[in-house]
Amino acid sequence: MDGNGRWAERRGLPVAAGHREGTRALRRTVEAAIDLGVASLAVYAFSTENWARPVDEVDDLMEIFGETIERELPDLAKQGVRTRFIGRRDRVPQWLRERMAALEAETEANDRLSLWIAFDYGGRAELVDAARRVLQAGVAPADLDEETLAAHLYAPELPDPDLLIRTSGELRLSNFLLWQLAYAELVFVDTLWPDFAEDDLRSALADYAARRRRFGGR
Repeated sequence: MDGNGRWAERRGLPVAAGHREGTRALRRTVEAAIDLGVASLAVYAFSTENWARPVDEVDDLMEIFGETIERELPDLAKQGVRTRFIGRRDRVPQWLRERMAALEAETEANDRLSLWIAFDYGGRAELVDAARRVLQAGVAPADLDEETLAAHLYAPELPDPDLLIRTSGELRLSNFLLWQLAYAELVFVDTLWPDFAEDDLRSALADYAARRRRFGGR
């Protein structure tokens, strides 16, 4: 979900305004995904690298994320959305960790759509942490395979995405779900995230549906 800052800058608004508009785009997109029959949706909300942003912006992001949990996600929960967070939590403020845990508990039984929010997440960090857990579990080198490593990722039950949509015209993965995206189809759109709407999602899904997935075969 990229482009919040540029969206705000083009309108002469503070960056925080772009991030807040981005939360509304998130709700629109989740509701559109429900209507289109999507079962699982993973979004990149805050990366491990985002801590390097100015302190004021990071503080605003934490506040806005808390607002999103309080105002936007409960309405989605009423529509059957189960929310889960993937990534580190030890660096997140205690009050925010409590809200995240509470929402996960409250939506645990929902099954209309699984919403995975990557927060303080980095794909490389996830792989390092998974390798560390494998070592701690005492797995012998000869017994290490893809299934074993995948079982030690942050969210082993997260299905491998079929499609990655990157907004704002950037053409890179930015350390997102590096293991899980191995065979995903990629769609890059110029739309800034706050402007992303149902038509953009439909277009990306139509693009995906027209492709032939071979998974290394012919």
